[in-house]
Formats: sequence, C-alpha cells, structure tokens
Amino acid sequence: MAVWERADGHSLPVYPAPRAPTCTYDRARAPPRAAGVGGIRQTRSMPKPPTAARLRAARLESHGLRGGLPTIDDAVRRLGAVQAQDFSAAKWVLGARVPGSVAADVDAAIEEREIVRSWPMRGTLHLLPTDRLRPILAITGPRILQQSVARHRQLELDAATYRRARAVAEAELAGGVSRSRDELQAVWEAAGIVTTGQRGYHLIAWLARDAVICWGPIEGRGQRLVLLDEWAPGPAASEDREETLARLFAAYIAGHGPATVQDFAWWSGLTLGDARLARAAAGDAVVAFDDDRFVAADAGWPADASARAPRAGGAFALAPFDEYFLGYTDRAAVCDPVHAGRVIPGGNGVFQPILVAGGRVVGTWRRGRGREASSVVLDGFDAASAPDPAAFTASLRAWARFWGNELGSVTVA
Repeated sequence: MAVWERADGHSLPVYPAPRAPTCTYDRARAPPRAAGVGGIRQTRSMPKPPTAARLRAARLESHGLRGGLPTIDDAVRRLGAVQAQDFSAAKWVLGARVPGSVAADVDAAIEEREIVRSWPMRGTLHLLPTDRLRPILAITGPRILQQSVARHRQLELDAATYRRARAVAEAELAGGVSRSRDELQAVWEAAGIVTTGQRGYHLIAWLARDAVICWGPIEGRGQRLVLLDEWAPGPAASEDREETLARLFAAYIAGHGPATVQDFAWWSGLTLGDARLARAAAGDAVVAFDDDRFVAADAGWPADASARAPRAGGAFALAPFDEYFLGYTDRAAVCDPVHAGRVIPGGNGVFQPILVAGGRVVGTWRRGRGREASSVVLDGFDAASAPDPAAFTASLRAWARFWGNELGSVTVA
C-alpha cells in the first residue's frame, strides 16, 4: 500500500480507486456472516502502514539515542561504522550515544584495539570495529582503487611508485614504530618519492585500503600511522564475500534502520547489485518495516508492526557528520528537504552540527570562539521550529562534559 506524507509530517494511506461492480448484491439472500470474521473490529486490529512519526521513533531507537548504549565499542558496533575524517566530530557522534562518556573513552577504545580508524568505505575515513576492517576492505578496497584510477593518473601515481612507497613504509614502521603523516611523507621524500600535491595523502590511503597501514596511537588531536598487522594482528579476511556483505548489511540496519537497500548502497559505497545481494544474504537477521525499509529482527518494537511505538521524543545536539542525518541517501524522513541545505551549506560536503527534536532535524548549532568557547548558539530553520534553549541544555551539557568543560550560555541566533 502506498503512503503519502503530508507537509505536517503525518502519513496517510493512498488506496487504489474502487473497481466497478460486476454483479448486484442481494443483502436479503446473503448468508449470515461468521462471528469474528471481517467487519470493523478486525480492520481496527490489523497493523497500519507506519507513519513518519513511527519511523523517526524507530530511528532514534536504532541509533541508540533514545536509550543510550553501554560503551564506545558498543556504539561503533551498533552503527557498523562512523564517518571520521573529522576526528573530533566522530568522537561526539559516539559520545552522544554513550551517557556519561568522555573523549578519552574513545581514545582508550582505539588504544585497546577495540575500534580502528581507516579508509574502508566511500573513499573517506571511518571508525569501525577492528575485527571488521580486513573483511570489509577485501570487498571495498578494489572498488575504491578502481574509482581512484583517474586521480592517480593525474598525480602520476602508478603501480611501481606504489610498490616503492609500500616497501619504504613497511621498513620504516616495522617493529611497532609509529609515524605521523608528515614524518612518513618525509621518509618517502628522502627515498625519492615525491609527496607534494596530495601524492602523499593518496599513497597513505592506498596503503590503508590494501590493509597495510592504519591510524594507531593517539597524538594530540590526531593519530600516528602504524602497520595494521602489528597494531591489530589478525588473520587475512577469511570470510567469504557473501558472509561479509550479510554482516555489513545487518550491522548497518541495526544501527540505522528503518533504512532501504538504496540507503545501504550509498552508505557502504557498494553497487546496488551488491547491496541487494547483501540484503538477501542477511536473511532473517532483518525484517521489513514497510514496503521499502528494514529493521533488525531483534530491534524490539520496531520489528513488530502491531507493537505500539513510543513517542519520538528527546532533544539532541548532535555532531557534524552525525550518522542520524548523514547515513542515508534519502534524508527527507528526518529533515525537510527545504532545509537540508542548511546542514550542508553550498553542498560542499561539510556537514554542520545538528539539532534534533522529536526525531526531526530542526536546526544547527555552533560553539562560541575564544573566551566564549563553551557557549553555544542555536540556529533554527524557521519560526515554526525555533529551538528552545532549555530543551537542548541537557544534551549540550553532556557535550561540554564530554570535552572536559562546563557549558556556558546557550542562546538563539
């Protein structure tokens, strides 16, 4: 059954036009109707198509925002992976889902090798469970490399250059040695490998996608590069391709559902064909939420069409690049498309911190500068969704505590 979502966020079923009758109905001759069969009482008990409000409540549940998650490792595993080219932003993506956590907890999860930061998907950095990196790279690495051929040609990076850079990096990092990005590039320069004009960055990413290196020890606001086999020893990808696809799809749906196969294809960077194969391989680990979207089979009430949904409540100040907005190709369910450009100004790929109330993205926020660094300014999309500072104070106070600060003033732009 098709569903029409009105501008006010409510969803209504769209019924097909009735067909013309082919015969007349003689009520007097009709047989008596069996008790309990058909009729308005049965119709009322049948599950209705999910509303937009039910979908948003289910999203808050799957993201761990409604009830919270126990640890940073749990949060990463729930989401499957977290985009992390902005390392600080990625930390708060996780902190917002783990009540009472602090930034040092994310650092500790990395240092303890529970989670790792590398380039597994979409050509950008992500945090993901360490034990999932190699199997995912075995599928995504060759595809991303193929997509990089034209750029590598522009940078005059060929297979011979890559082999030389790899040999130098493996010798330099052997024995548990770590190097910053600048330090590794300096070693390459000394070996006659030019790193200017983004050549160094692309060589590092290439090595990471081949499961040679990854980001390791924390240093200041960043990390140092290490050999993956020494930082997190583990067998080469032993899963078959179908199993990896199934596990990746199930992980994505568990942390993002209700979501579509198309959403997963975009998020993972896989082809739509592989995304469909992943859904089929996931089998009964996922169940239908509506005609197009899936949730985890063990998700609780979102997996039961007859269960009553809780109110999509709560107010959250979420990070730039938060998966609640970023993790879908179609974001209209949580953000009016009219306002989506405010989250990604100019469509430049730089996502702003978002305000979420009742499951809807209602605005953005920013921290102050200088002496006002602990103060926050809220910017609602319109008068109808003007943010109430009091509603977001608890979330913002948790954000400030996460970074070891006290929350200053909260004002509206």
